[in-house]
Amino acid sequence: MLRSLEIRDILIIDRLELSFGAGLNVLTGETGAGKSILLDCLGFVLGWRGRAELVRQGADQGEVTAVFELPLTHPVRAILAEAGLPCEDELILRRVNARDGRKTAWINDRRASGEVLRQVSQSLVELHGQQDDGGLLNERGHRALLDLFADHPALLAASRSAWKARSSAQRQLDAARADLEAVRLEEDFLRHAVKELDALDPQPGEEGALDTQRRQMQGAAKIRDDVAKAAQALGPEGAEGAMRDADRWLQGAAARAEGRLDGPLTMLERALFELGEAAQGVDDALEALDFDPRALEACEERLFAIRALARKHGVLADDLGSFAAGLRDKLAALDAGAEGIEELEVELARAGAEFERAASDLSRARLAAATRLDAAMAGELAPLKMERALFETHITQGDPGPDGRDTVAFTVATNPGAPAGPLNKIASGGELSRFLLALKVVLSRGADALTLIFDEIDRGVGGATADAVGRRLAKLAEGAQVLVVTHSPQVAARGATHFRVAKSVQNEMTTSQVRALPEAERIDEIARMIAGAEVTDAARAAAKSLLAG
Repeated sequence: MLRSLEIRDILIIDRLELSFGAGLNVLTGETGAGKSILLDCLGFVLGWRGRAELVRQGADQGEVTAVFELPLTHPVRAILAEAGLPCEDELILRRVNARDGRKTAWINDRRASGEVLRQVSQSLVELHGQQDDGGLLNERGHRALLDLFADHPALLAASRSAWKARSSAQRQLDAARADLEAVRLEEDFLRHAVKELDALDPQPGEEGALDTQRRQMQGAAKIRDDVAKAAQALGPEGAEGAMRDADRWLQGAAARAEGRLDGPLTMLERALFELGEAAQGVDDALEALDFDPRALEACEERLFAIRALARKHGVLADDLGSFAAGLRDKLAALDAGAEGIEELEVELARAGAEFERAASDLSRARLAAATRLDAAMAGELAPLKMERALFETHITQGDPGPDGRDTVAFTVATNPGAPAGPLNKIASGGELSRFLLALKVVLSRGADALTLIFDEIDRGVGGATADAVGRRLAKLAEGAQVLVVTHSPQVAARGATHFRVAKSVQNEMTTSQVRALPEAERIDEIARMIAGAEVTDAARAAAKSLLAG
């Protein structure tokens, strides 16, 4: 419930503090007095889109503060908890508009984003007028309103879940068909490429190993001749033979040399041993360098084949194996594609059947709810002096979607035998006001958490009809706080709290004031609404009669 509203330096309001009560609150005043400005201020603090320029002339900034009472079960508490904002029994919304256009909002003295402010406001206040800001005239919202009246969240959840599964199955089938078609377009290439890759069968790391082996064999070919010459020079025909001849000659002479050759012989023997080791090492190296030239040719041929295939497919040589595996997977998908498509088609049919069941359950529930809604509307229209009017909820089959396949439209016929049509095309201004009021009364049952605002919804009606509108508003206010901007004395007389909006000029500055009227002043205000500028005793008597009920 809206408890208070404080306005500073907004449009033509200097400073204003209002306290609202439970039940029906009415705001009256002459045309142009500023009643719409009051709603602009409330809309501003609630984060609604409105006028761009709000700051009063001469002020640096404008500010609006609204205080609401929050019962323990109020849905705003969950919104505040999710946003990490403090929540108590009192909710304080404050919003400032600077002269440069910057707007800043606080919720319970914590900075809040515009998005959070709008979420909170949607659970606090609902505005209705002849232009139907609440969306009652928009056919695109009628299905949601019927669902709200029907109160079947489980059926809606089942339909949305089934639609999600159906949509997912359709996407998978479409993707599989597209993939299969794409693979079919390159089938010849795939089969040729896989055959070529399988024939070569390149292994990870093979290209590097072949390159190393090739370089080794190429290097061996260049040094083998020199190693062979060295082996010959060290062998029996070379250094070894000469040294053995020298040893033999020295051995023969040693007996007559009186020991002079013993040292050289020892060193020569050691040299022969070292020479033998060197010759053996050279022979081993020569053997290692010995290779078949055809092996080099085969190595180069395979190395070049692997590199050519890698260039052809635009991959690294070491990735040819995984690339081939990917091509085989595509071929496998092609070969098994028809079978996979059939399985996905079966799954789509199953999901589609599940959605049809859920949508049918929802349609039956909506049809039953439509009957109840039409009956409830008939009961509301009679007290509003429209007992001959007919309200009908039409349900037709439309395109399927998350919320089923029903299209819902509220239609009216203002007189028996007259053709039915949309609310805003069939009803006149006064009739439209009453249709909207009746519809809001029916749809608002159980929605006592909202403060309902009706902006001149009684425009175009008078006499007994206006009295009926006032009584229905008062009845609606028994279960919810209702604010009504009105020019009808019959409606104003039903208010539990009555505010008068007036405009004055002081020091060439126009300001608007709003104040709650005591009983005596209510009589004069309602008399003014009855008689006009000159209030007569007869008008006062009529005002007293209206207030007496």
